[in-house]
Amino acid sequence: MSQNERALRDHSGGEPPWRHFAMAGIIAALLIPFLFFSPFRLIEARLYDLLSVIAPPGPAQPGAVVVAIDEPSIGEIGQRWPWSREIHAKLVESLRVAGAKVIAFDIVFADPSAEEADASFAKALGPDVVLAADDVTTMLNQGVQVTRVYPLDPFLDAGAAAGVASVHLDGDAYLRRMPDMRDSFAGEALRLAGNSKPAPPEGALIQYFGPAYTYPRVSYYQALNPADFLPPGYFKDRIVLVGLSLKQATSADIGTPDAFPTPYTLTEGTLTPGVEVQANILDNLRHGLYVLPVPRSAMMLLVIAGAFLAAAFSRHGVTWRTGPAAVFVLAFFMVGAWALLRFERVWAPPALPAAAALAVFGTRFGLDYARERHLRRTVSEAFSRYLSPDLVAQLARDPSALKLGGERRNLSILFCDVRGFTTLSEKLKDEPEHLTTLINRLLDPLSEAVLAEGGTIDKYIGDCVMAFWNAPLASPDHPLRAARAALRMLEAVKILNAELRQEEGDAAPAFAIGVGINTGDCVVGNVGSRWRYDYSVLGDTVNLASRLESLSKEYGVSIVLGPATAKALQDHFVLIELDRIAVKGRTEKSAIFTIVAPAGQSQDPALAELTELHPTLLDTISAGKRVEALELVQHCQTLAPSLSNYYKKLMVKAAAIPE
Repeated sequence: MSQNERALRDHSGGEPPWRHFAMAGIIAALLIPFLFFSPFRLIEARLYDLLSVIAPPGPAQPGAVVVAIDEPSIGEIGQRWPWSREIHAKLVESLRVAGAKVIAFDIVFADPSAEEADASFAKALGPDVVLAADDVTTMLNQGVQVTRVYPLDPFLDAGAAAGVASVHLDGDAYLRRMPDMRDSFAGEALRLAGNSKPAPPEGALIQYFGPAYTYPRVSYYQALNPADFLPPGYFKDRIVLVGLSLKQATSADIGTPDAFPTPYTLTEGTLTPGVEVQANILDNLRHGLYVLPVPRSAMMLLVIAGAFLAAAFSRHGVTWRTGPAAVFVLAFFMVGAWALLRFERVWAPPALPAAAALAVFGTRFGLDYARERHLRRTVSEAFSRYLSPDLVAQLARDPSALKLGGERRNLSILFCDVRGFTTLSEKLKDEPEHLTTLINRLLDPLSEAVLAEGGTIDKYIGDCVMAFWNAPLASPDHPLRAARAALRMLEAVKILNAELRQEEGDAAPAFAIGVGINTGDCVVGNVGSRWRYDYSVLGDTVNLASRLESLSKEYGVSIVLGPATAKALQDHFVLIELDRIAVKGRTEKSAIFTIVAPAGQSQDPALAELTELHPTLLDTISAGKRVEALELVQHCQTLAPSLSNYYKKLMVKAAAIPE
């Protein structure tokens, strides 16, 4: 533990406990009104979706078999939906012969069809059939009107029961709530099966037992002739639910498919057919597996408990133990909510209690952070007259950093120098203010390019910028970041030159830069003396990066890469080898490279040909083949106009080869 942390902890520990718990009480009081805020309930509902699908308690045997009006059935029957009710009459007779105990149609037969078809359907109906009714809600100026739509009277007179199949969607259009009417569709099916159950309490939630198509399911055409398509006794003593299970509407008469988002929609991405929703509701009623939300008064107590639990864990201030404590409190509420849901069929949404706990932890952290900032300010004020501002800030963060030394790390080093700056200085020797303004306008976007790619600016050496990557913060892709920073620098120079031409006309200076990037092991840390030191880097990698920058002018390119950098970038850019140079400490020469284009342009015919011919060109020059070298230089120059300066220099080199 640092001295700052220890002092902060001692300071927090001296605070009266009642103040800490009073803070928790205030936070709980501020959050409790969210329990009655409708949009927040949607957050609780989404948590229910996530937790209710984890190891749901399924019945030993599904309580219903689904007969699906699906696409294969429409194809086999050969009629557009809605079908003639004579077909439904045949289905009832077929299922009755197959031993079905109850036949429930999740279809509202409220409008008459052909007289003969209706008579045939009514004749097939009986006390073992449930037909769907519907509650239609109409918004009027005077209020909301709910009208119940029943099946046709002849169907009810034939002995069929009516069950209300209406469901109530939540604000996000998900179907989670149990129907609370006594004569619900699933309730009537259970009643006819001799297993009558009371309606669930208002607000009860559906426990789904799986995603779409979890229940035993056969196509309608198979149920019309079960002897040919299904095992013997498939429908024996079963409740059969008949309803739409279409993936899309088949005609304008249907409208949208009868399918609903359920908790499994989040995990599976599918909708559940309405008839299968009714099967879930039936088993919820039959086995008492529906879920009861806890009262809002109990939720208020849970919010207070969450706030005070977090307060107990953070009473002595924020330390390294606070993180695990916060994770424990969150896990406690999440796992506890799931356990209550799974084993007690009670839903206690963990969102607000967990939010109360996090708010207490966050407030405690904020207070401690404010105190720590005050301590840092005290240190800064005490040492700012003797140390540099950067070092003061580092000392305030960690006093143990006040020592010389460093560590060995693999870094990418970038040097960027302004070409022709000496000439510009001579030209503006009588206008030093203008010269300073110009160089500052240039260094600003160059520095911004480094910072945008997460680099560290080491220093400014006149008109030169030195930067590095992978320290003090780790950056695994540091060669790529350094290269992108270099490209940003080139673009920034173009923009600045355009601005200067617009401001000063043709007499405006035109800046150009050269960039050298090298990657390798360096020593990074506080470098200097007892009296003054800076965070910087040392090593041959730095020296080579500086040399590469100076070579950019010699080779007529804007960017020169060292071998390690080029190797790291070969999958991101089209590179070409410029030359091989002697490196200190090595007997063999090392290749240096430049960036031609992004890797996405590698399939361009000109670039593809260039990358194939360029190595041959270098080999030809090395072999002293003057004529071939000159031809290849001219051809490569036409393939890459952006490298024309480089190829002009190669042209001179090739022309100097003895014939």
